[in-house]
Amino acid sequence: MIVLGIDPGTATTGYGLLKKQEDRLDILDYGCIETSPQEKFSDRLCCIYQDLTCLLKKFKPDEVAVEELFFAKNVATALKVSEARGVVVLTCRLLDIPVFEYKPLQVKQAVTSYGGAPKKQVQEMVKLILKMEEIPTPDDAADALALAICHQQFQEK
Repeated sequence: MIVLGIDPGTATTGYGLLKKQEDRLDILDYGCIETSPQEKFSDRLCCIYQDLTCLLKKFKPDEVAVEELFFAKNVATALKVSEARGVVVLTCRLLDIPVFEYKPLQVKQAVTSYGGAPKKQVQEMVKLILKMEEIPTPDDAADALALAICHQQFQEK
């Protein structure tokens, strides 16, 4: 099974693709879809749609795990991130790929066994679980890989 984890954002949308084979998770790809703040917001959303569509068609994931929006202090930022998240969910559904949503607390619990784990601890566990030499960068890509790991664990239960 191939799972795509997505950490949505307007400037940077992290993605991580994992393939489960027997008892191990193999990394197929990870990185970020980046947009420029100099672009019109609607063009940035279009860029996310286009780049995500290419990823989905190239890797053909069976399922997608997306982070749920959490409460943010900056309402304007939260609204823009929610629009990017909407583009992600819609893009996946247009290609008939099931979308599963996870709260940050669920991801932290799945990866570190502690819902209050700091970001650095989550990143370190992603590195260990996936047997990587270094912590994946940027942070949004590491978060996306954590989402994919979380989803794989929830599917096993």
